[in-house]
Amino acid sequence: MTATPLADPWTPRPAVVHRKWRETHDTVTFAIRPRDGSLAFRPGQFNMLYVFGVGEVPISISGDPADSATLIHTVRAVGTVTNVMARLSRGATIGLRGPFGSHWPVEEALGDDVILVAGGLGLAPLRPALYAVLARRSLYGRVVLLYGARTPGDMLYQRELRQWQQRRDLDTELTVDAAAGDWAGHVGVITRLIPRATFDPLHATAFVCGPEIMMRFTVRELLRRGMQPERIFISMERNMKCAVGFCGHCQFGPTFICKDGPVFPFRRIGHLLELREV
Repeated sequence: MTATPLADPWTPRPAVVHRKWRETHDTVTFAIRPRDGSLAFRPGQFNMLYVFGVGEVPISISGDPADSATLIHTVRAVGTVTNVMARLSRGATIGLRGPFGSHWPVEEALGDDVILVAGGLGLAPLRPALYAVLARRSLYGRVVLLYGARTPGDMLYQRELRQWQQRRDLDTELTVDAAAGDWAGHVGVITRLIPRATFDPLHATAFVCGPEIMMRFTVRELLRRGMQPERIFISMERNMKCAVGFCGHCQFGPTFICKDGPVFPFRRIGHLLELREV
């Protein structure tokens, strides 16, 4: 059964925490199931998750878009709502609104090389796009995943990262700001990986998600490689509160992140990243 869209986008539908597991010291991943059926989404979209009696937060959907019965959300405990959410147990009921927002243009990238560049928690919104590309791997050129985190222990989806590194049809490169333990990989900012990556800049599409400063410098490096600015897409997830462009919290210049984004062509929004206090 597929859940029908709600007539009132403000009304949460009940969903149940089906599974939960820890990613890092401050980040957990939830598998939730809407009580009224499955809910289709597109890579890059987000849901509003509501902890009853506490509040609501926007969280990217980070699971496989081919599985509409189970919605995966990766949550970092950094505020009142997410701290309570991180302590929820299996079987708990939460409120769910969505999905909302624009999506990664995986269909438009057919035939292109695809470069996914993620920083920190930014891998979560990008993971559905990677799933979608790998599901039809033969329809794309080279597929490159570049992922950076503060330390090896801060990396998300570590078992899956190891699996991706072993695939011959996916180029996966990882880096950390500070090495620890037995880390033997790259150390340094993620932009250092871009000159090393193998792809055709004239026939490539890039998806970028992470801290805004990381996205600015990543896009600069991609442009230096010769990529077309209209083929670079970024995900902006800042200050979203209502998800329908009503409250104005996420206004970014003339756009609303929740309604017009969170995925934008860099050409449309990139100039705003250079302006202070926007």
